[in-house]
Amino acid sequence: MGGPVGRSSTSGEGTRSRVQHADRDGGDEGRYGDGDTRESGDGSGSGTEGKAAAQGPGRRSGPRGRSSRGRSGRSSRRAPKSGKRRVLRWVSSVLALLILGAGGAGYLYYEHLNGNIKKEDLTLGDKQMADHKANAAGQTPLNILLIGSDARDSKANQKLGGAKETFGSPPLADVQMLLHLSADRSNLSVVSMPRDTMLKMPKCTAPDGEVFPASTQDVQTNQSLRRGGPGCTVAAWYELTGIRIDHFMMIDFAGVVSMADAIGGVPVCVDANILSRGANGRGGSGLKLEEGTTYVKGEQALQWLRTRYGFEDGSDLARAKAQHQYMNSMVRELRKGTKLTDPGKLMNLAEAATTALTVDKGLDTVKKLYDLAEELKKVPTKRITMSTMPNVYGTGTNSGRVYPKAGDAEQLFRMVREDVPLDGKASKRKPVEPKDPSAPVGEIAVAVRNGTATDALGPVSGRAGDVEKLLKEAGFAKATVDAGNVAGTARTGVLYPSAELEGDAQAVAKALGIPVSQVKRSTDVSGISLAVGADWRDEGVYPVSKGTEKTPESAGAQNGEEKGCMKVNPQYTW
Repeated sequence: MGGPVGRSSTSGEGTRSRVQHADRDGGDEGRYGDGDTRESGDGSGSGTEGKAAAQGPGRRSGPRGRSSRGRSGRSSRRAPKSGKRRVLRWVSSVLALLILGAGGAGYLYYEHLNGNIKKEDLTLGDKQMADHKANAAGQTPLNILLIGSDARDSKANQKLGGAKETFGSPPLADVQMLLHLSADRSNLSVVSMPRDTMLKMPKCTAPDGEVFPASTQDVQTNQSLRRGGPGCTVAAWYELTGIRIDHFMMIDFAGVVSMADAIGGVPVCVDANILSRGANGRGGSGLKLEEGTTYVKGEQALQWLRTRYGFEDGSDLARAKAQHQYMNSMVRELRKGTKLTDPGKLMNLAEAATTALTVDKGLDTVKKLYDLAEELKKVPTKRITMSTMPNVYGTGTNSGRVYPKAGDAEQLFRMVREDVPLDGKASKRKPVEPKDPSAPVGEIAVAVRNGTATDALGPVSGRAGDVEKLLKEAGFAKATVDAGNVAGTARTGVLYPSAELEGDAQAVAKALGIPVSQVKRSTDVSGISLAVGADWRDEGVYPVSKGTEKTPESAGAQNGEEKGCMKVNPQYTW
């Protein structure tokens, strides 16, 4: 199979199960007559070998010097360590949270599971991603890009995807969701990008050396995958959003089906009977459900995730909403724990999950997935927020395609970059006190810069000088104005370069009433730097809000505990 995402798998033929596989560019719901036109283009890449699997504890024999048979004739061989079982059990939880799968069986499968996981390069772009800025406790967020591939590279995928004319074609990234785990692990935000989003593609170099130059015209975002593999999808996200991507996970049609079967079903709800079919009576996803709640699994789960015709206005935005409902419901179902106690089910889950996954090389073992699980499990369901990139429809030849909505989209991206919770709730976790206490305020040097400019407004004249004066009145005699940097910043913040200056930076923030959560370590500064942001354009004390910034309404935020029903379009009921 050509291309890094065109390989067939060994178990269930699920190389990359798409999370909530939207449809191919040229064929919604599997090209069964949707009417869209498929974008052209090609790309290939070769697989790369994975890293050595992490070693886990094996079986333990009886105490040294004793026979293998103990008292009463029973074997003295001990059970595997509970820690290993815990690792494998939590692997299932993390993959469930990512809607890419779940897994865990006995320790005998550890190396086998590692061998199932496929690996690719994290990014194929020519731009180095910026590092995260740590919070006051030295913690950094974690961003994971979920990619749903529509590859028709195996018999299973061809049967599920249809569209014979596309068999063997380079796959498209028809589902793209970014998971943002906050630095303090108190909340999780998900941002979906509609597959019809138009953007400029970055330059990408495939693993086999083929170079795909940057596009001069807007290209549909799902074409990124055919430009060398998932690493180009990561590069495209960074090009548009400026958000650092730490990991990616990719799945395909067959993977969704195998995972849904292994899990045992996910409850979804519709407000009326639904039959998804194309406008000409053919096509559509084929989803047929009765009004109310139904546990969907297997191919029916795939149909739900791919349905466009039948939900609300029949757009990608409605489909994304249905995918969010499935994702939230699956998380709740797995967190009940009822499907994680049966060893047989865990074994099936393990095979389905690891066979379905293609990941970057930073997540290429069960142990690494377990470590990620340990972080993800800290977030309560009520602090999970689903959202969609704010967008507007194009015109003319791009009618029906979407573009990032000016202002709102950038605000959402910035909130993720700056680790602002999308649910509007400030963190209640107390920041860790710095190891080094602050120096006397009169000895703390602070450079104040004017970052009050916005996209629509220039910087407010004299704001850095005004804040410098406030600092000197508070005893910071070494405060100065940094007149050389007037780049706009949305929120006022205090940056410091190293741990020994953390206490000094917090002292600066405390003197001005700036929340300690806005004090961050950064390699971009050589000393303490105070950026007066667009949130402090007016004179007076810093205007602290009770919570945090509000997510744009156009993002359609949904809470992880919401259990609503999808609205069925009257034209698609029965």
